[in-house]
Amino acid sequence: MTVAIIAGKFRGKKLQTASGAGMRPTPGVVRERLFNWLATEIAGAVVLDLFAGSGALGLEAWSRGAARVDFVENSPAHQRILAQNLAHCGLEAQKNLLAQDALVALPRLVHGYDIVFADPPFANGWPERLRPLLLGENSALRLGGWLYLEACAAELWQQSDLPPAWQLYREGRCGDSHYLLLHQQRSAV
Repeated sequence: MTVAIIAGKFRGKKLQTASGAGMRPTPGVVRERLFNWLATEIAGAVVLDLFAGSGALGLEAWSRGAARVDFVENSPAHQRILAQNLAHCGLEAQKNLLAQDALVALPRLVHGYDIVFADPPFANGWPERLRPLLLGENSALRLGGWLYLEACAAELWQQSDLPPAWQLYREGRCGDSHYLLLHQQRSAV
């Protein structure tokens, strides 16, 4: 199975994806909507793609002018596919791929990213485990950062689950995937 990069310098490049039950690359229509929402934020941004899988979200950001994109992927099978996709787009896996669990990687990546994409496996409690690491004081996101979360409906955060500095910017649904884009207000302490 392949997905294509939608826009930018790698427009039309085909990316390999893993196959099998539970595999669900972010559909093109969702990626297009997400990157329309982030259109003015991508150029020059430092981006983190958690649970990267094929790397479609991070590579789309790279294609559209992100300054740096790092990928976190724990599965050895997905790491191999991701390394191929990174090479296909001119990135070096050894520089850009963190081959570890997101819960291990995030505490080491404090305050470095303008945008984080998180598309964890569904129905495994990941959003709840990630919330303090992504929205807390020691977040990997810089002040004023953006967070995209894709999850099943039961695991998706509500505005009441968010710290005061975080606001729901946009949300949507595609099949079983529910997604939201959050923005941290710059006046946060």
